Amino acid sequence: MKVDENQFFREITLRICGSLEIEKALWHCFLYIRDIIPADELILTKYNRTTGTLDIVAVADEKGGSLSMEEILMPPHLQKQLEDPFQFPRVRISDDVYKDEILAIVADKYSWTDSSIIVGRLIVENRFVGSLIGRVKEKGQYTEDDAVLWSLINEPAAIALANSRRYMELIKLKELLADDSKYFQNELRRGFSEEIIGAEFGLKTVLGQVLKVAPQSSPVLLYGETGTGKELIANAIHNFSPVSNGPLIKVNCGAIPESLIDSELFGHEKGAFTGAMSQQRGRFERANGGTIFLDEVSELPFHAQVRLLRVLQEKEIERVGGTHSIKVDIRIISATNKDLMSLVKENLFRDDLYYRLCVFPIYIPPLRERKSDIPTLVDYFMRKKAIEIGLHFKPVLTPGTMEMLVDYDWPGNVRELSNVLERAIIIHGGKPLSFEDILGIPVHSNEQRVHSHENNDLTLNNVEAQHIRVALKMAEGKVEGEKGAAEILGINPGTLRHRMRKLGIPFGRTMRIEHGKL
Repeated sequence: MKVDENQFFREITLRICGSLEIEKALWHCFLYIRDIIPADELILTKYNRTTGTLDIVAVADEKGGSLSMEEILMPPHLQKQLEDPFQFPRVRISDDVYKDEILAIVADKYSWTDSSIIVGRLIVENRFVGSLIGRVKEKGQYTEDDAVLWSLINEPAAIALANSRRYMELIKLKELLADDSKYFQNELRRGFSEEIIGAEFGLKTVLGQVLKVAPQSSPVLLYGETGTGKELIANAIHNFSPVSNGPLIKVNCGAIPESLIDSELFGHEKGAFTGAMSQQRGRFERANGGTIFLDEVSELPFHAQVRLLRVLQEKEIERVGGTHSIKVDIRIISATNKDLMSLVKENLFRDDLYYRLCVFPIYIPPLRERKSDIPTLVDYFMRKKAIEIGLHFKPVLTPGTMEMLVDYDWPGNVRELSNVLERAIIIHGGKPLSFEDILGIPVHSNEQRVHSHENNDLTLNNVEAQHIRVALKMAEGKVEGEKGAAEILGINPGTLRHRMRKLGIPFGRTMRIEHGKL
């Protein structure tokens, strides 16, 4: 029976371009084609030049149409043949699928029995983009007349493939945006928004280092005791970096079970392990174009250290259960409260990873080494905690309490100070705060200070005088020079002496006598 080519072309175009759901469109084509050309199955493929794979997009037979995610790797010599638009005719017929070198690989993959095939190469702007394949489960079923009709399908099939790919990309992008939106909302709820107290005093050196390294892409290792504010410094590095508009993803390496660490960091494919019901992107993939902060990096198990080293060296990851690599562009900041070099010597941490992470180390000093920051931190946390608890005013301290807080060594650092202040505000319920019972410091250790402030003089001059005396005590009476009171307070020595004269605070020989220097 002679087939009207115009009618055939019109009907095929309407069917294959009639739905963005390519599996449905392919099935509609199959229902029409099988009455005109022999066909037990239609297969639509796309060629991925990056991976060198022939990807099965959709399959249709008498049961219906279905999407496929099968990626079939082609040998290098066949990749060259596929990429050459003139290597094969636009339509070719084979009475035995295993005689076609390229389709034989597909046949092996699906364990096809003896079959005849008809292949339409989809060429767009002289580039091979995919193919539309018809298959019959018998040999010698296709004729040259069939090839003529099949050639008419090339353009509408190529358009349908391109439209479907764009549609799927939009759907995937929408899902990624929804996923990222949910993820980042959770991250925002968790923080990364604290102020850096001490930028002008105890953390001045640290902030200087931050400003130097932030514009670079070099890995940064933050080290110091727990509770010193490493997370805030990581936030500052990101904010001053060229990728500040990108995501900042925080990972607490010590809080993730060892069995889940690979999946959490690098993601997994559907079916990669029991419970993997869908594909999931890991933290590194989410951080692409931004910064990832690996807190407690010393807790990473060895197998995760190997994969992290690959990220640093190759700038790529591979999902658990995945078959191909994913390129990532990420700034890595890591942090630890342990001595990584000691762990390296004990073979508990990879030395090659250590040197990759420690390109630019930054030491975050404990609070006992930057006591000049304590008054400002106390003021900040009292305001913050009062708002959180619901007080409508900032609490005040009992006389002599600030000196006691400055004298205390704060083994838990800033985190301990924050928690202690919150506890005191709750206990005292709006009354002046004291910390003798909370910190376990005997009351008599501050009796002299308390008596000196019996009048509870909270005038500006008296508060300023107390603050200067605290700085002088820390400097052992030294006004200027390295670690002098002027440096601690961040002011000019001449200005400090002027304020001390005005406030009646002794300095020079008199101060040295008071401190037992003469």
